Amino acid sequence: MDGKKLLKLLKKIFFLPPLPTLLVAVPSFLLVFYVLTKDEVMPAVAYLSYVLSAYAMIITVTGAIDIVKWIRKGISSHPAVKKILGVPVIERYFSETIFRAEVSLYPSLLINLFYAGIKLFSGIRYSSVWFGTLAVYYILLAVMRFFLLYYVRKKGRKQENSVSELKVCRFCGMILLILDWALCGIIVLVVRKNSGFEYPGTLIYLMALYTFYAVITAIRNVIKFRKYESPVISVAKVINLTAALVSMLSLETAMLTQFGAARDAAFRQRMSAATGAVVSILVLGMAVVIIVRTTGQIHKLKNQNKEEDGNDKYTCLGR
Repeated sequence: MDGKKLLKLLKKIFFLPPLPTLLVAVPSFLLVFYVLTKDEVMPAVAYLSYVLSAYAMIITVTGAIDIVKWIRKGISSHPAVKKILGVPVIERYFSETIFRAEVSLYPSLLINLFYAGIKLFSGIRYSSVWFGTLAVYYILLAVMRFFLLYYVRKKGRKQENSVSELKVCRFCGMILLILDWALCGIIVLVVRKNSGFEYPGTLIYLMALYTFYAVITAIRNVIKFRKYESPVISVAKVINLTAALVSMLSLETAMLTQFGAARDAAFRQRMSAATGAVVSILVLGMAVVIIVRTTGQIHKLKNQNKEEDGNDKYTCLGR
């Protein structure tokens, strides 16, 4: 079997249309939930549920975006929804990609502030370095989103690619560098204590589903919003990708803690260190790229402005 035929076969197996995806995934997740909540289950049923849940997780991740589009299309055809979509602000939200990206900054900022408050309180209350480091991470995310939102509200979209917009983006890149230090602190704590994030019961499966969707969506949005040439929105999507990568790291440590045996402590430590290093390097790379690109664009715009001012003076003298 050649490569093209193999890729075609894999696509048919792991990239299903929305309806078949739901028909396979929902019963599979219900079955594994049943197995995990029962004390005694036949081994064959247990192994079958694990295999089906793994397959369901893969097709759900690969088909998540298509499922959302399919559901959104079905909902938008309803008469009541059509009337709601007739409202100017709501219509603009669904029709204008940049406006929708700007609006998404509000809930992201509120969620970051909420998490930062909880972690900061927990760090002070329990004198925990772990919670304190997490608080710093969420505070830095909130600071970056606040500056982006402040610029969007103050300047609007008429000042795109202006020097002030690029300076805001460069400042966020610098904060991203500091955030990488906080992230390194989290990774060091995870590796040294050989522990990690924990989710009660079967919540870990929901967190896994959300994390994979968040990572895929964040990568897709970073690529997608490059063509709109809006530095603020592009940086906002990079911040979302950073948060998604950290969620992936926390999910890995949680799964290793929950499903790994006590004798696997060394393996868990090595995996956490390796994944943490990759995530930290990616965040560092994105921060450096943002700073270098925005600095170059700032110098370019300033030189253009100087040339335009010089031409204007020359024209005035000529007259």
